[in-house]
Amino acid sequence: MTNKVDQYILKFPAETQEILQQVRQLIKTTAPDAVESIAYGMPAYKTHGKPLVYFAGYKNHLGFYATPTGHEAFAEDLSAYKQGKGSVQFPLDQAIPYALIKRIVAFRVAENLEKSTR
Repeated sequence: MTNKVDQYILKFPAETQEILQQVRQLIKTTAPDAVESIAYGMPAYKTHGKPLVYFAGYKNHLGFYATPTGHEAFAEDLSAYKQGKGSVQFPLDQAIPYALIKRIVAFRVAENLEKSTR
């Protein structure tokens, strides 16, 4: 049975689908308790009832959204990429920085856990 995130990913060319699935799996592995859904028209994840990260496929890049704190904490690592407020673009014609994405997700998991225990 396909869910809405599966349906979202299936709209893209095969090469992009592979990248989106890898990012999805990385999030699920790094944040096994995260709740997966579609929000703002893209795959979205929450932990402890709070937004964790979002990602989206585009023609030429992968959009990654870790809310402002995830981007602020990794500003130096992300400085090589085009950014917007709370977003970063990883070009599809370059190696996707999966290890960096994993570190950002782990940071956001810890941050949401800390907020939930206050």
